[in-house]
Amino acid sequence: MKNDFSKAASVAIIAAVYALATVAGILLFAGIRERMPEMWALLVADVVATVIVWGFGLLFRNVSVYDPYWSVAPPVMFTAWAFYKGCWSLPVILLLIAVWYWGVRLTGNWYFTFKGLAHEDWRYSKYRTTMSPALFHLTNFGGLNMMPTLLVFACMLPGFGLFDPWAGANLVTWLGFAVCLSSATIQLVADTQMHRFRAANPGKICEAGLWKHGRHPNYFGEVQMWWGLWIMYASLNGVDWLILAPLAMTALFLFISIPLMERRQLQNKPGYAEYRKKTRILI
Repeated sequence: MKNDFSKAASVAIIAAVYALATVAGILLFAGIRERMPEMWALLVADVVATVIVWGFGLLFRNVSVYDPYWSVAPPVMFTAWAFYKGCWSLPVILLLIAVWYWGVRLTGNWYFTFKGLAHEDWRYSKYRTTMSPALFHLTNFGGLNMMPTLLVFACMLPGFGLFDPWAGANLVTWLGFAVCLSSATIQLVADTQMHRFRAANPGKICEAGLWKHGRHPNYFGEVQMWWGLWIMYASLNGVDWLILAPLAMTALFLFISIPLMERRQLQNKPGYAEYRKKTRILI
């Protein structure tokens, strides 16, 4: 399909796609929740919603249709779960505040950088042009759409563990909440600094503000967000196997997202190698 849509039209189309995916997920969950454990039913609904978004990405020949899913799905799913369970305990309220703050901020950043359906993220375009069609479509479905959905769902499991109507918040719960808020704020500051720097210094390496102290402060904030959510969970449930969720998110950024971005920066920006030598990777 030809993608000569304006930014406003593109955003409206993506909003409609996500509304369709949300309705489909809700209806599916309602139809299967009595046939399997509720959390499995929710996962199936999440997967089907992702398939719908993936399908429209194929229709528009643009993998970036999926990009907002990362920040849109958690707030919507946690809020829907609160209504479904009728659970509005203090830990749940803190969770919703933190996740909505993070999600709105991250989605806002997506909107700010989104150029329309005629533009596809450079990573996806690279895969499209360097891979065979069969390998690209396999990577698109499994690696670029479904894998992030499954990883985010796994990282949300500690949040679902907070849905106890009788639970209260202790000092560590509040600490986790503060970590989540600070994480989203770090991302907000880092992205704002980068946008302003790029506008004033196109093509140059940003070493201003947080970027002076870490090469990927926005990624640091993202990783920290999921650790904050886990801290809230651990404050009420102790340390168990769900610690694998934030560990997996950390591994994604350390071993996939950051190396991919660093290779691009080394190729496109003279002086980045020197910047790497004197600046920490995350913290």
